[in-house]
Amino acid sequence: MEMASISSSPRTVEEIFKDYSSRRTGIVRALTYDVDDFYRLCDPDKENLCLYGQPNESWEVTLPAEEVPPELPEPALGINFARDGMNRRDWLSLVAVHSDCWLLSVAFYLGAQLNRNERKRLFSLINDLPTVFEVVTERKPVKEKPSADSGSKSRGSTKRSSDGQVKSTPKLADESYEEDENEHSETLCGSCGGNYNADEFWIGCDICEKWFHGKCVKITPAKAESIKQYKCPSCSMKRGRQ
Repeated sequence: MEMASISSSPRTVEEIFKDYSSRRTGIVRALTYDVDDFYRLCDPDKENLCLYGQPNESWEVTLPAEEVPPELPEPALGINFARDGMNRRDWLSLVAVHSDCWLLSVAFYLGAQLNRNERKRLFSLINDLPTVFEVVTERKPVKEKPSADSGSKSRGSTKRSSDGQVKSTPKLADESYEEDENEHSETLCGSCGGNYNADEFWIGCDICEKWFHGKCVKITPAKAESIKQYKCPSCSMKRGRQ
């Protein structure tokens, strides 16, 4: 098993996130594409086994590190013992949850010397990815509604009414957080199916009420200001056929 030494540990936000992403990819592969091999290797008759995601995007089921303390935080111990005592899907979901915890612990262990803003940026990058649990259980993460202004001080949804007026409800980020969590459901681009990203411009169709990346429908924020009623490509085609 390959363990990162302290001297070679990633230090920048980008390096740590790359390490996180690669380890996550390996674990996701073990619990999805290679799930039959993973299931077979987790023999309950063997000793305490752990699932490791490696920086080269591979995965490994093996015994925990012998070093005390270990050079990196260790994943859940003995995942193989519960294999035959649980429904297969439930067991895989349990392993996924423990894997998410391990990935976060490794990332923030490597980021121990980051400052407050860097830690916040690292978590933001991590949080943009679905968790291993969400991938394994095929659950889609809940996303906030797209905002016209993605600045750090305010955010709000922008929608154009039939009279051509722009309706905007900007809110201070700290005041709107709880409201966003309660009111905003998951948002996917109606064109590419991608998840909402606060750093990108989105526009809503006044006909079908779907949301789109501005880049997917070739609409810029400046161009949107001159549109009285926005119709997405699909709705425009439907109107044209009538």
